[in-house]
Amino acid sequence: MRKGLIFVVSAPSGAGKTSLCKQVVELLPGIRHSISYTTRTPRVNEIDGVDYHFVSEDIFVKMVERDGFVEWAIVHGNKYGTAEETLRRYEAEGIDVILDIDVQGAGQIRQKLNQGVYIFVLPPDPEELEKRLRGRGTEGNELIKARLLNAREEIGRIVNYDYIIVNDLFEDAVERLKSVIAAERCRRELILPQIKEDWGI
Repeated sequence: MRKGLIFVVSAPSGAGKTSLCKQVVELLPGIRHSISYTTRTPRVNEIDGVDYHFVSEDIFVKMVERDGFVEWAIVHGNKYGTAEETLRRYEAEGIDVILDIDVQGAGQIRQKLNQGVYIFVLPPDPEELEKRLRGRGTEGNELIKARLLNAREEIGRIVNYDYIIVNDLFEDAVERLKSVIAAERCRRELILPQIKEDWGI
């Protein structure tokens, strides 16, 4: 049995990465959505253990101190992190895992694990990103401005990613993300050991 693959998806806030990841997990077998830990207050309709593991500052800090995160970052004043135990368990079970995390976290995973497939999701243009952020109705004007400024910095690191997906029409973006996952699952180095065993070569 092959080890599970790690797909790391980053995007500016409001580009739709979380929705894309969740949709792909519903459509493709053998892949799970990693649930991050955060100190952020839940938004309306967000469920603990489904959207995020919502934890206190103290609990988060204790996890950091015992090196429980493969990555963690402070984004817009809130802490977010991915538990290493979760990734290792999926990998050992041969289950692929998809993470939607910011560029800081993606960089940490690349350094710490030296593995993974890195995918950057973009809105079609800056105007559309602002429209989507305002359409959520969850943040004030100043925070939206901060997110737009942060988006430009994040896009500046796009060269560190293996694939770029423009999320213009959601259905098309889902198909592109599915295609990336399908292609990576067909890589020679993943399949060749089993072929050699089956064919005695």
